[in-house]
Amino acid sequence: MKAAIYPGSFDPVTYGHLDVIHRAAEIFDELTVSVLNNQLKTPLFSVEERVKILEEATKDIPNVKVDSFSGLLIDYAKKKGVHVAIRGLRAITDFEYELQIAQTNKLLSKGELDTVFLTTSLEYAYLSSSSVKEIASFHGDISMCVPEFVAHLIYEKYGHR
Repeated sequence: MKAAIYPGSFDPVTYGHLDVIHRAAEIFDELTVSVLNNQLKTPLFSVEERVKILEEATKDIPNVKVDSFSGLLIDYAKKKGVHVAIRGLRAITDFEYELQIAQTNKLLSKGELDTVFLTTSLEYAYLSSSSVKEIASFHGDISMCVPEFVAHLIYEKYGHR
């Protein structure tokens, strides 16, 4: 069975993330979307909230599971017995950053963790979780960025009803 992990903060999950999830789920028999508990960031949503949001957003994709982890991706992947990580790319600047991480993971895992890059569909290339949060904080329209139920949750976090 071909399995992969799609790690990320997903704070919040965007249509760009969901595009990568759908396409990776077509390539792999099992895809685990894993929310990283990154102690260096102050997220809008807790890890538990992000897991629940992703579970709802991916409920119609039968071969997708949602999980969370802390620490190094290589340790998490080894624990799960998975040898492929999925990463989404929007632009060349993403590639430079993601390539360095992929090469580091390959080295630290002693060659056991490969990275597969999926370029985001052009219609979502502009999207980032940071821009979604900034737009929402000013009560801007994020309906083209995230599913409706996610938009409601984001607006609630910013006190907009």
